[in-house]
Parts: sequence; C-alpha cells; structure tokens
Amino acid sequence: MNILLLGGGGREHALAWKLAQSPRLKTLYAAPGNPGIAQHATLVDLDAKDHRAVVDFCTRHSIGLVVIGPEAPLVDGLADNLRATGTPVFGPSKKAAQLEGSKGFTKDLCKRAGIPTAAYERVTSKDGAIAALDDFALPVVIKADGLAAGKGVIIAETREEALDALDTMFSGAFGAAGEEVVLEEFMTGEEASFFALTDGSAILPFGSAQDHKRVGDGDTGPNTGGMGAYSPARVLTAELEQQVIDRIIRPTVETLAAEGTPYSGVLYAGLMLTDEGPKLIEYNARFGDPECQVLMMRFDGDLVELLLAVAEGKLAEQGPVELADRTALTVVMAANGYPGTPEAGGAITGIDAAQAGGARVFHAGTAEKDGAIIATGGRVLNVTATGQSVREAQETAYAAVDAIGFPTGFCRRDIGWREAAREESVA
Repeated sequence: MNILLLGGGGREHALAWKLAQSPRLKTLYAAPGNPGIAQHATLVDLDAKDHRAVVDFCTRHSIGLVVIGPEAPLVDGLADNLRATGTPVFGPSKKAAQLEGSKGFTKDLCKRAGIPTAAYERVTSKDGAIAALDDFALPVVIKADGLAAGKGVIIAETREEALDALDTMFSGAFGAAGEEVVLEEFMTGEEASFFALTDGSAILPFGSAQDHKRVGDGDTGPNTGGMGAYSPARVLTAELEQQVIDRIIRPTVETLAAEGTPYSGVLYAGLMLTDEGPKLIEYNARFGDPECQVLMMRFDGDLVELLLAVAEGKLAEQGPVELADRTALTVVMAANGYPGTPEAGGAITGIDAAQAGGARVFHAGTAEKDGAIIATGGRVLNVTATGQSVREAQETAYAAVDAIGFPTGFCRRDIGWREAAREESVA
C-alpha cells in the first residue's frame, strides 16, 4: 500500500519510522518531511493548504491511506476533501477537529455531555471579559479560543495580569484565534495525557504520557510546545485510566456521534488529576509532539494496520494496542532563543554516535545544507530512549544528548523528574 504522511516535525518522523516497519507498506511519501523522515520516506513537494494538489497527488500515486500529522490541516478540513474522493484518512473531519480548533466548542461539549472539566465562560469582547472576571477566583486561566501554536494560554496570578492578558488577546496578538476568549477556573493537581483511537464508535486506548511544557529545569520559565516527555505516566493508574475512558473519552465519542459529527482519529486528552478525579483540560485532535515519539517507541504492533482500521471504520476488529511495558523518554534539543525567536542555521553533528548507544534521534526542526544537518526551527531534535525505569531511560537519553554537537542549542536536564523521584521513593 502507498501512504502519504503530511507534516515535517518530530511527531511525523516518529510516525514515519513506525509506518516504515509495516509489511503492508509499499511506498511511504511525506510532505514536506525533513532529513530524518527522508530516511524512511520519499519526500514530495506538497502544500497541505492546497487541498486540490493533495487530492490530485493521492489519485496519481494510488494512495491507500493519508496520515495527517499536525492540527492545522485537520481544522482546515483537508480530511473531508480527501474522504470525498474515497481516500482513507487518519484524522478527524473539520467539524470534529473543532475539539482542538475551538476551546469554547470543547467546553460546551463537556457541559452537554457532563464531562468533568474546569468552570468556564466564553467571551467575545474585552469589556465582556472584564465583567466575567468577577466570577473567577485567582489565579485564572485565559485562553485564546482558536489555534495559537501552543502560545494562547495565560495563567494570570493577579487581576492586573488578567487585564493585561485580555488586552493582549483582544489586541490581535493571536490573530483570529483571539477573537473569542475562554476564561477558566484554575485547577490544581498533576497533569498527564491520555490517548485513545476511535473510528467514531469503537474506542481503543493508546497509552499515557507526561509532557514538560516549561522551558527550564524544575518547570521554570515560559511555556513551550514541549521540552520532553515520558511514557507511561504511571501517576495515571489503571483505575484512573478507566475513569478517563468512562467519564471523558466515551461521552465525547458518543455525544459527537449522536450529534452527527462522528470523530475518527486519535483523541489526545490533556488531563488534570485533581482531588475530585481526572478532569479534562483540553483536547488535541492529533498525536502530541513530543508525546508521539515516546508512544511510538513503546508501540510494538503494525501501525499501518491500526491507522487504516480507524480510517475505514473497522477499529472494533482490532485487538488491544501492543504497548511494551518499558518506559520511553524523549529530550527535546531546542535552538537558543526558543520559545522566543530561535537561532537558525546552527550546525548539528554526532547524531550517528548518539544512536550507537541505543537511543533514537527524531528530527523536529532540521534541514540538510551542503551535506550537513542544520537547525531550522525552535525544537530541533528529539533524543529518545527506553529503559526498564524512567531513571534508566533518562541515563540512555542524556548520554545520547551529550554525544550530539549542537553549540547553538540547549535542552532541559530533568525530563521525567517527577516519576524518577517517585521511583526512588519506593526503591
């Protein structure tokens, strides 16, 4: 089977690596891809925003499955246009992708379906938002409704910070994403992520992970797209996972189906583990980045077979997802300046040496220039390893990090610290 993978980051490199292992694969195409993805796929010059070009490519190359990695093409409705031509797609429709494309849409769904989440208010003007502030204790969470590249969430500790955040939102700093704003109750607890595949009816759990959003060690500094992750997140026990499925995932799938908007793809639930049980922070309509990297390191099945079953509405025919019991951990190597303006063009060496020790390096923001690998983005590499414990996976991952030459980059040195501390406390 010929497959087209859309995207060019670390998530897509991990997907390409795993898709390429399937005996069902004939040719894997990727657009735009990156130098790491090029090791597993034929790179093609396709713009996911040009739906007609993507559809034409699929027709000409007999594509049997399209895997859409990032969220923007999903929210833009690319999956709908591909399905209209009979091409199987892994990823939700435009309407269903509102779970990620509109935070207000998701909060309203939670209200209708009785899904546990933070109290909230949707506002469409600065004056309305200021008036609604009185209904929330401090700190308060202020979110741009639409896609804002992971930067549209502000936790305001004081009323002055809240007013500044609202001014930022409604002044156009986030473009159309900030035309509507969601105010939310601040929840306390530990965060974790849970993943489930669904074809709109059947639900298949796909594991858990814990991301590290802050740029600095000890969870300090500004939020980022993610500086590292590990899986499984053992703080999300089997009992809690079942609660997540019963109280969050299943009501979401059933409500969307009943309302004529069936969801097909992966549901990525960002959770807060509160004293009252797991509550939904938000949904993403695709695999996380860098959570996908650690999930793919643990996944021992045939990814092509599984994603095709989702796309064709045959997920109920699949057995449980094969996830190894080992821990996987990934460290993001980012360019200096990230999450602000990253320094581009820095040379990278030592990737082969890093992988010789048992780690795997996924390319996230790289390009090849004159035979050398250079940095082109904020998050540049995902250095990923497995072990019988978080501590063992940490040791292998950081040994690989130290083998890489990237003088214009940096990383956190404490990925997995919470779970490593828990391991040591019971040792």
